[in-house]
Amino acid sequence: MVRHEPAGPDLEDMDLATVVERAQDGDLEAFEPLVIRYETSLFRMAYRMLGDRSEAEDVTQETLIYAWQKLETLREPVTFPTWLLRIGANRCKDTIRSDSRRGTQAVEDETLERIPSAAAGEDPHRRAESRAGMDQLNRLLQTLPEDQRLVWILRELHGFSYNQLAETLGVSETVVRGRLARTRKNLAQGMEAWR
Repeated sequence: MVRHEPAGPDLEDMDLATVVERAQDGDLEAFEPLVIRYETSLFRMAYRMLGDRSEAEDVTQETLIYAWQKLETLREPVTFPTWLLRIGANRCKDTIRSDSRRGTQAVEDETLERIPSAAAGEDPHRRAESRAGMDQLNRLLQTLPEDQRLVWILRELHGFSYNQLAETLGVSETVVRGRLARTRKNLAQGMEAWR
């Protein structure tokens, strides 16, 4: 491993590509701000895919370790966030397959992270109704097939473009659009009572 002088506080002022390139050169201190910046997004994606906090934490840690070990294979440093989430998504899929083979379903009855209400002073009844709707959405997401759940999470919660989704999932944009359409239809039907 190549050793560098400590990264220092100037790391925060560097652009993403520069920080990733330093990390690719073996600078562990350059990798640290990448972990800090993307760990939460990675965990949220894993948690929404798996529905189990402990498994999501494990997948997050495994993904970050794997990313550090394979960072030199990343050709375009600016694609680090997408690359990292792709690794995490693949780890989630492996975990789901493993759970299926063991005959278990790793789903806890926890909710999606709370979305802030439009008005801070919203009445308690509306907040409770909104929370119940989010709980229902979380339950519906856990019942979706893995491919539909993943495409919806990456598109709606992480803002992936159709092209990024196609690259991440290894399918065409047409397949991505079809999966999203089916997913949205399934979610709309399941959320009918909340309209």
